[in-house]
Formats: sequence, structure tokens, C-alpha cells
Amino acid sequence: MTDWIHNYARNLKEKTEDLKRERRLAEDLLHQMLPKSVAKQLRKCQKVEAENYDQVTIFFSDIVGFTSIAASCTPLQVVEMLNNLYVCFDTRIESYDVYKVETIGDAYMVVSGLPERNGTKHAHEIAKMSLDLVAAVRQVVIPHMPKGRLELRAGVHTGPCVAGVVGHKMPRYCLFGDTVNTASRMESTSLPQKIHISSATYEALLTDDAYEIELRGEIEVKGKGKMKTYWLLGNKNYSVQNDSLVCHWNPAISKKKKMESSQGSVPQVRR
Repeated sequence: MTDWIHNYARNLKEKTEDLKRERRLAEDLLHQMLPKSVAKQLRKCQKVEAENYDQVTIFFSDIVGFTSIAASCTPLQVVEMLNNLYVCFDTRIESYDVYKVETIGDAYMVVSGLPERNGTKHAHEIAKMSLDLVAAVRQVVIPHMPKGRLELRAGVHTGPCVAGVVGHKMPRYCLFGDTVNTASRMESTSLPQKIHISSATYEALLTDDAYEIELRGEIEVKGKGKMKTYWLLGNKNYSVQNDSLVCHWNPAISKKKKMESSQGSVPQVRR
């Protein structure tokens, strides 16, 4: 009877650890799709109210000539290329106080200043991240063009917006407002391997004289008329622009490290 009780207790402990591990994995997956604060409310079956943010900075990017590149690839090669690109970007943005909103095809959208407010840091976080991603994209190989390299077109804008959860099945955390539209216009009117920023973002970055910025001048922006915009060229604190951050990036190594990190955070159950 004593042996049976000991075995039962040991099995119960193991099953409890298994349950905790599975719950932790499920929570990690949920937090990849929704902010932690939002996910917590949804788990409690609470209604997530839309929230207004006075100042955030939004980043949009897409791949130059993606339609032509995709047309010359097989569907599997397109998936492989985009997966390598997003694994690279997702790994890099973990170094900054930003939140990845979504990806649509080759478009990549990131915001800083929500869901957790960070004062006046949002423009600087997006600026540093943008320079990093523009450098990092050159490390991503096109499957059927080993000698070719992807080029990024990026746009950034700072302003107010509203954020909230839309839908019950596969709920999405979405941003709304003119700031989103303007950031998208900054991207669509940008140039290859350039970071196009609005006057609002330029003024936000002036609080810290850490960036190399060049006036682009007034351009016609669809739905906005004439806008005075700038090019974000670099960070004065880096002698070689972001090379230390991206030159050793490798998708296989990155994936392996992430898996090891994930396993390290979960207690191993001995059987």
C-alpha cells in the first residue's frame, strides 16, 4: 500500500508538471498573437475595450519588387523566403521596445508606444529598429537567386491612434486612425533601402541628437497633399551602421537558439 501511494504521488506530480508545461506553451503561443495584457483579459472572458493613445510611432515596410520575385518562384520558395525574412525580423525586433502588429504578404507592420506606453521613447525605438531591419534584410537569401539580395522600402510616422481587438474567431489586435494611413503612405512613397519619415517623426527624433537625417523635401502624398518629409540615414552612435547586430545572423542558428531558450524555460520532467 505504501509503494502504491508513493507511485501514485510520483505519477500525479509528473502529470501536474506536464500540465504546467503544456499551459506555458499555450500561453507563449497566445502571446505571439496578442499582447499579454489583452490575452489576459480574453482568458478571463472579459471584454477588451478599445484604447486611445496620444502618441505612438508606426513602422511599415515591404520588399522591393516582391511581385516579380514571387512570380519567378515556386509557391514553396515564396513561403521559404518570407519565413526566413520574418524569422530574421522577428529575432531582431526583440531587442527593442516595440510590438509587431501584423504581416500581410511581404508587408511588415510594427508599432512602439502601445499596448504599453513608453513616454517619448517610441520614435527612438522605431528609428533604431528601422535601421537594424534595413541592414538585416540584406542577409536574407532568395531561394532561387542565391546571389540576389532582398531590398526593403520603409516608412515611419508618429501620431495618435486607437487600438483594439476585432473579432471572436481568430481575434486580431488592430490599430486605427490617420496615423496608420500616413505611416503606410510614408512606406509606399519611399525608395529601396531607404527609411522615409514624416515631419512628426523627425521632430520627435530631434529631442536626442543621435540620428543622421536628410531633408527629402515636399512630396505629393495620396490623400494627404504636399508633405515635408525626411530620410533617416543612420545613428551617430554606430561607427559601422548596425553591422554588429546583423552580420552574423543565420536563420538555422537563430531557430536553434530560440528552441533551446524555450526548452530551458520549461522544467524537464524525469520519467
